[in-house]
Parts: sequence; C-alpha cells; structure tokens
Amino acid sequence: MKIDKFHSNFQLNEVSFASVDEILSYTSRFSDEIYPFLESWFSADAFITVKTSGSTGVPKNIKLHKKQMINSALATGSFFDLKENTTALLCIPTEYIAGKMMLIRALILGWHLDMVAPSSYPLRGIKKQYDFSAMVPLQLENSIKSLNLIKKLIVGGGVVSSQLQDKIQASNCSVFATYGMTETITHIAVKRLNSFSSLQNNNSNESFQKDFYKTLPNVEIYKDVRNCLVIKAPKVSNEVIFTNDIIHLVSDDQFEWLGRLDNVINSGGVKLHPEKIEEKLSKIISKRFFVAGISDDKLGQKLVLMIEQPFASLDEEVALKLKIKQLKTLTKFEIPKEIYFVASFIDTETNKIQRTKTLGLLK
Repeated sequence: MKIDKFHSNFQLNEVSFASVDEILSYTSRFSDEIYPFLESWFSADAFITVKTSGSTGVPKNIKLHKKQMINSALATGSFFDLKENTTALLCIPTEYIAGKMMLIRALILGWHLDMVAPSSYPLRGIKKQYDFSAMVPLQLENSIKSLNLIKKLIVGGGVVSSQLQDKIQASNCSVFATYGMTETITHIAVKRLNSFSSLQNNNSNESFQKDFYKTLPNVEIYKDVRNCLVIKAPKVSNEVIFTNDIIHLVSDDQFEWLGRLDNVINSGGVKLHPEKIEEKLSKIISKRFFVAGISDDKLGQKLVLMIEQPFASLDEEVALKLKIKQLKTLTKFEIPKEIYFVASFIDTETNKIQRTKTLGLLK
C-alpha cells in the first residue's frame, strides 16, 4: 500500500508542500525521528511499526495497518469537527503512537500543524491560537494559564486528577480525556473533563456526561465475564480486543472506567479499585501518589498509600491521616492502613508510574 498523496492544504510549521519528496527533504533537516517515520509512511509497505508505551507491560514493537491509521485520523476529525485548515499544535513525543497520529491527522485531513520540542511547559512562549492539540496531564497542569490559546484539547497518557479537573473548569478550552492504546491506534473513546454542555460536531449534538467515556464512530463495546471492556473496532483493528480495564457499561456507546484488573486489591474479601480511591484522595494530596495492596497475614492484602516525597515529619503524617479519615467520599475499607514516603517513583519511558517496581523499593 503505497501512500504517495497527502492533503493539498497540509502545512508543517507554516510550510506548504507540492510533493512527498519536499516533505521528506524538509523533515530530514530538523528531525531524526519524524523523517524516518514519514519515509516509512510514504513507502509501499502496508504496515507501520510502532512501539507501545509499556504502561501495562514490557514495551514492544507492533505493526499497524496504514489504512487503519487513516481510518483513525478520519474518525477523530469527524468526531471533533476538525476539517481542513485546522490549526494544530504537536507538543508530545513522536516516538509513540499519540505523536505519530498527530502527524497523520494533519497529512490526511489537511491541517496546519506546528511542532514544538516536547516539554513539560508546551505553551511557554506560544502566542498563536490553535484549534486542536494533544497533551499528557503534566503538560496540561503547566499550561492552565494559557489554555485559552487552544479550542479543543485531548489528554492521554495518564489519569487527570480531580484537583487538575477543578482547575480547568473555568477554561474556554474544551478538554477531553482519551481512552485507547497503541493497538487501537490511539483513542477509541473520549470523556469530557470540563464545560459539560453539548458538544457540537457534524454527527449530532452529543451530550457528554461527567465520568463517562463516549465511543467514536464505528466502535462497539461490551463487557466480558470479568467485567472488563471488550472493543470491536474493525476500522482500526482486525482483532477484537479484550482489555484488563474494569468498567461500568452505561449504554451501547458509553462506559465508566473503574480501574485495571491487574491492580484490584482483595483486602479481607473486599475488592478495592485503586484508581477510584486515588481519584478521591487527589482532592487532598497534591504530590504524586498511588495506592496499592501489599501482603498481609490477616487481610491477604492491605491497602497502602505511596507518596513521592523524600521526607515527611511525624506531624505531617499525622495531619494527612486525619485529612484522609475526614474525607467523606472514602469508605472505611478505602482508608489506607499505612502511608509510605518514597524519594522518587520508578517510571516508564513515558513517565507513567511503575507501581510494582516502586512497591519493591519498600523491601
């Protein structure tokens, strides 16, 4: 499948192109990463090899069909009403699928794409207005004062905390969390994070409900016997994908994400979902943290709280325990039995916490 065409309106860093050779020549001068990717994209090969993030296992290379990547780009454009001449900012790494797909969307849909070096402060020095961009939660956190520069923003690569969600409620930028993975060629569902009114798009007036993900077109979802999400999206994947994500199925096209099956804690016969507990605790903890289960003779597993902080005084720890006990949203089973302070968490290459390895620091 040789892809030798691109949308005539496509621009990269305000440069227009008359041919594929011009695109390749231009990118070869400033990016050792983008150039070989685009060279592969425009080749006769039907597939592109990409690397998974490693957030749910060991990073690996997988092959994605170019036609399905195009379908993914078209679905995003349709869902968010991002037509030709859309101005977009690429500020995430192009090493992984999320960054690569920003390039493909621009090529296929005819966007005007500007690139900046990936950093924790992507909007620093930016004066231009953009219709669309993609960020990770840390970038969003550091961009709140400048969010008015972006009309629509998707956020992936990690959970957006309740504290961060509170900070973006007054923003004119429409912010969406994404659900997806490399195997589904980025997102197959999105969740509105602010301004919970109808989203205008060219499909219909969709009403986004808080806490619920809504699927993109041509995506079928259901639950398996483990209560985990199953994805059937033939436009972007030849396989039916059985995930380890526990969900509450709201409707044929909406679901609430409860957490990873791998992370479920069985404490005295009570099943606890760390991600939901973390969402509640994020109201009172500003530092990086997570909860997990460790072996316990009586309970089987006991719930513990890990906080990324080199040192905490006894007074700080006591004050935090009191705040946790006073948090009305927590059940008695969701109150951590122990609190541990760790100087630095162990992360993946994409800055996601490796929970098991970080827990190993306690030994």
